[in-house]
Amino acid sequence: MKIYKFSKENGRKVEKYQSHLATYVKMVQTNKAATIGYMYIEGEGTVGYHKAPIPQLFIVVEGEGWVTGEDQKRISIKRGEAALWEKGEWHTSGSETGMTAIVIQSEELHPETFMERKPHA
Repeated sequence: MKIYKFSKENGRKVEKYQSHLATYVKMVQTNKAATIGYMYIEGEGTVGYHKAPIPQLFIVVEGEGWVTGEDQKRISIKRGEAALWEKGEWHTSGSETGMTAIVIQSEELHPETFMERKPHA
């Protein structure tokens, strides 16, 4: 599992179209089909331990919680961060207080092209 940051500081100012005080952070670009969904995990909620059928990018947009990889070690994650699970990687996620995330699934995800990786233990 890899954790990425997509905070405003990692973006670029939008200067076209008479834009003002706007920042854009590109996260993923795919040439293959992708599904994009919104995940709501309520307080004390979990998404059970399962194998990623294809690469999955879990982008936290509200709240905070935790994610695991195959080692099942919980890594804290919050708004402005994203977890990437590779195809076949076992993982789970959850939150004590509630968390919402955008989930992008595609055979072709390379967030390292656009986002800075967050070090974690």
